[in-house]
Amino acid sequence: MSSTTIIRSKPSFLIGVASLVFLGSVGATVAQTVKAITPKEAQQGAEAHPQLLEEFGGAMSGPQANYVIGVGQKIAYQSGLANSPTDFTVTLLNSSVNNAFAIPGGYVYVTRQLTALMNNEAELAAVLGHEVGHVAARHSAKRQKKATQNQILGVLGQVLAGAVLGDSALGQLGQQISSAAPQLLTLKYSRKQELQADQLGITYLGGAGYDPRAMSTLLSSLALQNSLEAQLQGNDASMPAWASTHPDPAKRVSSALSRAEGVPGTATNRDTFLAQIDNIIYGDDPEQGVIEGRKFIHPGFRFEFAAPDGFYMLNGTSAVSITGNSGKAQLTAAPYNGNLDAYVRSVFTELGGEQQLAPQNVQRTTINGLPVSYGAARVNNGQSQVDVYVYAYEFASDRAFHFAAIVPAGQGSVFFPMFNSMRRISSTEAAAVVPRRIDVVTVQQGDTVASLAARMAFDDAREQRFRVLNGLASNATVLAGDRVKLVVRAAN
Repeated sequence: MSSTTIIRSKPSFLIGVASLVFLGSVGATVAQTVKAITPKEAQQGAEAHPQLLEEFGGAMSGPQANYVIGVGQKIAYQSGLANSPTDFTVTLLNSSVNNAFAIPGGYVYVTRQLTALMNNEAELAAVLGHEVGHVAARHSAKRQKKATQNQILGVLGQVLAGAVLGDSALGQLGQQISSAAPQLLTLKYSRKQELQADQLGITYLGGAGYDPRAMSTLLSSLALQNSLEAQLQGNDASMPAWASTHPDPAKRVSSALSRAEGVPGTATNRDTFLAQIDNIIYGDDPEQGVIEGRKFIHPGFRFEFAAPDGFYMLNGTSAVSITGNSGKAQLTAAPYNGNLDAYVRSVFTELGGEQQLAPQNVQRTTINGLPVSYGAARVNNGQSQVDVYVYAYEFASDRAFHFAAIVPAGQGSVFFPMFNSMRRISSTEAAAVVPRRIDVVTVQQGDTVASLAARMAFDDAREQRFRVLNGLASNATVLAGDRVKLVVRAAN
């Protein structure tokens, strides 16, 4: 939730997005011809680009961003989609989600989080080459019909156990809540299309002089990351299957390695890559708020709240999603003119869309010193009943935040502790929130995986996180002189 972009707009479904998070399986051939970017595609990309920037944390700038742009343009040029590398718009996104994607028109994106997971420049090029491959093969156009069909129901499918969303007020609410995490809105490519993008990416790597085996090591790192996240979420969160942001790519590793045989190219540029990503923010950016265990803390807006036990939080640019098997909620904001009751009613109206959705009544209370208005409505979508809650909190005469929540009928109490946990934080508490950053260090004599991992700025799974971050298998060791990545707390 950005301190500069806070007003939630209606959701949109970006059909042309080609996302790395949905890596499939094997079995395809590479397209033999590539059609250059058309004027229509260029227009589509230009129209979607500003919204993508807003949804994914905005574009980063400075030397790190310039480095990623250079790598991205170099690899994208190999596709034959344009006559010059500079015809491609490459963006390093300020997002804590492991993601990369491309859209028609020459627009290529990678998040800082995924960039930090890579271990050399060739792997970064492989990530971007895979996404450009989807665009070069026009995979998004082949998904248009299916994507359009999915716009009504959304990609969520089922947002609650036993509660199926339809094109009703409930469905609209589910879509609005889901849009806080736009990376979940990309549709899965077929196995054939994923393999084709892999092979095209490998071809681009060779054409640019990179080691084509980087596609295999990239997939290996993603497999390790996926396994770690599943472990961590399984320990302290209940995350529905549709919310998984990167299905396991482990089975693709050996296939990518075999496809790299005979493809020219040897460069990995590891030292250059590590030097460039040193000090990059890892995880949440405090300017967008941070997730610490079950708490969400926003030092800019000076508030915090705690999610219910067993729920998974995802921080978006303008909203925070809170998801579990027994309900789903979103924290965001809307224009506020000082009338908190009217604010609550307007949120219900917005959620209902063309359907008439209104609370039975709006009540007022005080929570942790904050003026609060809240209301609830029961919705029957023909298959089940659910309750919709809106809790709004006044922080200033012109600023309010609200939770919108959806639960099976009669089960709203699961969110009551969260509603009651919202509070202001002091300036001292806000100043104590500093980002995690990547720190590239040289292994010294006597250093071990365990001793290095002990320096990681986490309370749990330090060694597993260190191994995943550095692409180290469970039995791998480190040697003096090696360069490795740590995650540390650092304000600058």
